[in-house]
Amino acid sequence: MGKNKGVNCVNDKNILVMKNISKKFPGVKALDNVNFYVRKGEIHGLMGENGAGKSTLIKILDGAYISEKGGEIWFKGKLVQNNSPILSKKLGISTIHQEFNLIPELTVGENIFLHDYPIRRGLIDWKTLFGESRKYLKDIGCDINPAAKVKTLSVAQQQMVEISSSISQNAELIIMDEPTAPLTKLEIDILFKLIRHLKERGITIIYISHNIEEVLTLAERITVLRDGRVVNCISSKELNQIQLIELMVGRSFKNAFPPRKGKPMKEIILSVRNLSDGHKLKNISFDLKKGEVLGLAGLVGSGRTEILRAVYGADPGISGETELKGKIINITSPEEAKKNGIGFLPENRKKEGFIPLMSVKHNISLPAIDKIQRFGIVLNKEETRLAENFVKKLDIRTPSLEQLVIRLSGGNQQKVVLAKWLAEGTPIIMLDEPTRGIDVGAKYDIYILIDKLTQEGISVILITSELPELLALSDRILVMHNGRINGEFKKEQFKAEDIMACAFGTINNGGDMSES
Repeated sequence: MGKNKGVNCVNDKNILVMKNISKKFPGVKALDNVNFYVRKGEIHGLMGENGAGKSTLIKILDGAYISEKGGEIWFKGKLVQNNSPILSKKLGISTIHQEFNLIPELTVGENIFLHDYPIRRGLIDWKTLFGESRKYLKDIGCDINPAAKVKTLSVAQQQMVEISSSISQNAELIIMDEPTAPLTKLEIDILFKLIRHLKERGITIIYISHNIEEVLTLAERITVLRDGRVVNCISSKELNQIQLIELMVGRSFKNAFPPRKGKPMKEIILSVRNLSDGHKLKNISFDLKKGEVLGLAGLVGSGRTEILRAVYGADPGISGETELKGKIINITSPEEAKKNGIGFLPENRKKEGFIPLMSVKHNISLPAIDKIQRFGIVLNKEETRLAENFVKKLDIRTPSLEQLVIRLSGGNQQKVVLAKWLAEGTPIIMLDEPTRGIDVGAKYDIYILIDKLTQEGISVILITSELPELLALSDRILVMHNGRINGEFKKEQFKAEDIMACAFGTINNGGDMSES
């Protein structure tokens, strides 16, 4: 595979050259003499595990950070001096972050022109603002009312507003950071079409994503960072998924998924009968065996997440019957679910999975607080011992137990959420998109961890939108369609095409499609 040659070459072909970029933080060398170049009009993938240096490199490019002495940024053949966020935008560099920089209470038009409102006679020229906004939106094939408030838009529509804002500022280089993380399959297809349209117009794209298939599909060349260094810059045509993974993590992978060692037992630990919420869920019934990974497949909006929230007691108005180890239980709150040994790792870990401004130690110990306190006082040594055990067991990479969880990488945040339930000793853990937004190395660690849990007799209910992941990790799969279970597949029956057909409702595989 080709090495990263010619990175010091400033010429007409390269819209961007970053030379000898280094950056240190207390105790960490985030970037070490990085050379990175991007050709004009290309879609360039930037890959690496969490902590590899991608975010730091981009923040130096857009002026949020300053490189160490000796680092240079050349844009359109000119040396960029005293870079800042304002200067980078003036030069034509725009970053669309995973968490959008939009003001929800303002209109679409106001957000598009937030950088520079059109003024007439000392007042905002609303006619021009909305008229020009409509043109920018139309130019990318988007039919959004520029007078609508941003808070009323879908995530995909908000993303289109961000892109329109970039175009309105004459951006020639657009950086997209995890742009598909919150999108549906249809929305992703629309975004890809738009990205290719931007390329045809001569706009250069730096595309950052943990989704390897996406990057190999879109990017012409890929730069891979590992431990703050460039390990390769290579044509995507010269790579397959396994080769790219090996470049990112620095070790050999025979398969994208580790072999499963855990085997489900005959004992049924959880039985759900006629679960309904009067809206989305309609007479859901299933069993969960001890040590089993039960996968839930289905399109977005099919009711997968609602099942987990209903079992966890997170939503009101749930009817039906739940048995735990043969005993009927009535769970109407997450606290009752916790007491009954049911843990839940939600899709939005930052809002619902952990307390961001609390330490790793306190997050892990929180559910198990009754076990490490005496007379209402938490025993610090016991708490530290508990947290240290799970940091080691789950290989949570943190400078210390006192580190705030919000400062960890996405994969390590996910491990902290898992650790808190394992510390509690829950026999059932429900995982909603456990690998979304985390790098490939952390994903592999999560796969191994799920298998280890089942070997210990812990039962797992798993939701993931990545079908290969679901097929590799599950012992059995239930397929949801319009709030009902439309199919059940055992391991030996797994076929991607059948599961997708079942999810779309074109076939039924033993599920309940009757009308209520």
